[in-house]
Amino acid sequence: MTDQSIASVKSVAELRAAIRSGAFNDHTAGLAPGKLQCNIAILPAAYALDFLRFCLRNPKPCPIVGVGETGDPSLPTLGPDIDIRHDLPRYRLYRDGKFADEVTDIAAHWRDDMMTVALGCSFTFERALMAAGIPMRHVEQNRTVPMYRTTLPLEGGGVFGGTMVVSMRPLRGGDVPRAVEICARYPLAHGAPVHVGDPAAIGIAALDRPDWGDAVTILPDEVPVFWACGVTSQNTLLSAGIPLVITHAPGHMLISDIDEDAALPIWKP
Repeated sequence: MTDQSIASVKSVAELRAAIRSGAFNDHTAGLAPGKLQCNIAILPAAYALDFLRFCLRNPKPCPIVGVGETGDPSLPTLGPDIDIRHDLPRYRLYRDGKFADEVTDIAAHWRDDMMTVALGCSFTFERALMAAGIPMRHVEQNRTVPMYRTTLPLEGGGVFGGTMVVSMRPLRGGDVPRAVEICARYPLAHGAPVHVGDPAAIGIAALDRPDWGDAVTILPDEVPVFWACGVTSQNTLLSAGIPLVITHAPGHMLISDIDEDAALPIWKP
């Protein structure tokens, strides 16, 4: 299925069906506008309570929007027919904290002790900013948003902890207050920025050398604006060295049936 044909699919159920069948395995940016897209972490239940504690204590980078039952691949609070084994375009597998494989289906890797945690995604606030006329430089330059390790401490939970990962988008100075106001409306998608201005103040040595993603141009009348980033959860999971963790591949999210401006991420028929 081509990008053009997938963009013409209107129903979220049809979109997930195309992904599930293998007809579409590209990134999900721009698909299903108005619906909440989710970062995904799948891990053994023995570690899940500590991970949930960690996320609840760090809601800016890790806003929980859904939790599955142990051994059950459905996520009924996010959509009526979700099967997390098939409904992401691409997944990444990590064993003992190291990358092992990227696949388009995880049925062969699913276990009865696995549990799914869904986290909010920055696609939501990016769409809101662009709709308000605030440009996103990485979108203009067709690049992956730059992401950086910082010295901002996280509240620990069991084996999970560390420091925050942030994403950066350059904005005109006059757009910053409006961007803060807009993003604050989306607490399930990282909310308002965590820092504006000097990157060294949060431990970033060089904006042109991101830890993940691609560097972007910053114009003379712009300032760097930093948001808490969902890569924080992946980075924390890998640092813990868990025997098996499955996540979405960057940009290849779960598309839910939840409206992205919903107060609570609970799907109702």
